[in-house]
Amino acid sequence: MKKVGIVGGTGPESTVDYYQSIISKFQEKIGSKEDLPELFINSINMYKMFNLLMNGQTQELINYLTDAVQKLESVGADFVVFTGNTPHIVFERVQEKVQVPMISIVEETYLKAQELSLEKIGLIGTKFTMENDFFKKPFISHNIEMVVPNQSEQEYIHRKIVEELENGIVNNETKKGFLNIIEQMTDRDGIQAIILGCTELPMLIKNEDLNIHSLNTAEVHINKIVDTIFMDKTH
Repeated sequence: MKKVGIVGGTGPESTVDYYQSIISKFQEKIGSKEDLPELFINSINMYKMFNLLMNGQTQELINYLTDAVQKLESVGADFVVFTGNTPHIVFERVQEKVQVPMISIVEETYLKAQELSLEKIGLIGTKFTMENDFFKKPFISHNIEMVVPNQSEQEYIHRKIVEELENGIVNNETKKGFLNIIEQMTDRDGIQAIILGCTELPMLIKNEDLNIHSLNTAEVHINKIVDTIFMDKTH
């Protein structure tokens, strides 16, 4: 079986979720609680990543993430993933610099949206994910319209992700605030689905909280990771 290399710490809470979910989905697929996938985790500093982004130090960020991937490659990972949406800002640039194949959370989420025949989708996540085009590109190029919250809504979402969710804090008032923003986007923009474009958001927002589709990027990504672990190494 293939060994997955995980660049974690972006943030720590989602890294734990990836680890536990990969194990449980692996055991479900193999049909045994007495078997485990072999994997590697390289946990990096999320705050360093945020600071590089805020200071426009894109090349430094590419180098930082490339180094993290290469460490996993050197210990024997057959493929590598980032446990956050934000580092995907430079996913393609990092993939060009390494030999090991990588699985993109953005590409997998786009494929899921296509499968659901969605035409207009909302996106929430860190301000880096909402402001930049990296998540929107595959959707827009395939005629799926993508909408982000307005400026003040974006600031509120980003602040709550960094101050609360990244630290494992689940606050009911924050949940109400996020659901209110999604409701506003549904009424104002006519979105058919919302992309939970930060891997910590499912801690706060569940499918049953919404009247529209939600695309849990972490879950979509993890399903693909587990499928890939089971692929023959010759592929």
